[in-house]
Amino acid sequence: MTAPDELSTSAPPTSAKPASLWEDFIDIFVSPSEVFARRRDSGFFAPLLVFVVLSVAIVVAGHSAMQPIFDSEFTRGMAAAAKKNPQLTDAQIQTSRAFAEKLTPVLVGVGAIIMPLLVGVILWIVGKFVDAKESVGAACMIACYAFIPRILDSLLRVVQAFVMDPASINGQYRVSLSAARFLDPDVASPVLVGLLSRIDLFTIWVTVLLAIGLSVVARIPRQKAAIAAIIVWVIGALPALLQALRAS
Repeated sequence: MTAPDELSTSAPPTSAKPASLWEDFIDIFVSPSEVFARRRDSGFFAPLLVFVVLSVAIVVAGHSAMQPIFDSEFTRGMAAAAKKNPQLTDAQIQTSRAFAEKLTPVLVGVGAIIMPLLVGVILWIVGKFVDAKESVGAACMIACYAFIPRILDSLLRVVQAFVMDPASINGQYRVSLSAARFLDPDVASPVLVGLLSRIDLFTIWVTVLLAIGLSVVARIPRQKAAIAAIIVWVIGALPALLQALRAS
């Protein structure tokens, strides 16, 4: 008869089952450090693909509810364009409107591809100043996972658009969880709206995830990673501010 201790030593150790990709999209909300640790050497294609597909799907599904926002933003944009080019005709404006509506899902998809990768490259560059040694691909992976909460952001915007009075959602930030939500874009300074739009729950959430990911993947102190993430947040405010300055 085999002794019990012999049985316990002869059995091979059971290896832990690796987490699936879908678990990443749950854990990024509750235990992001674990996601970044186990995907340290993985690429960014899978999280990017999920982010792009879901972002476009939400925009298509919520098109009717978000129509007042599109109309308001387009009208303001055309008003600014008419000031610079008084020769614009109503026919040209209507043609532009129809083209913009058809192109919206495409633009959302392109933006969903470019933005995480651009933030990843910026994170990689900024990381060099805080002694981060991760590759540009690893930085893009961090950014792609950090953008996953933006899917929840898009869902909440569509849900709000469905339940709110269409007359009250006269701008994209009216359904955001940012300080710009409380400003009327028809009368408020575009620069102020652009600044306050950065004080946003999901933008801050993404910034925190960038800091956690950089710390875990590049193995640097959390404080240094936080400094890099804040710099990325500041850089991210520049395009909105430049656009606001041009509009004002």
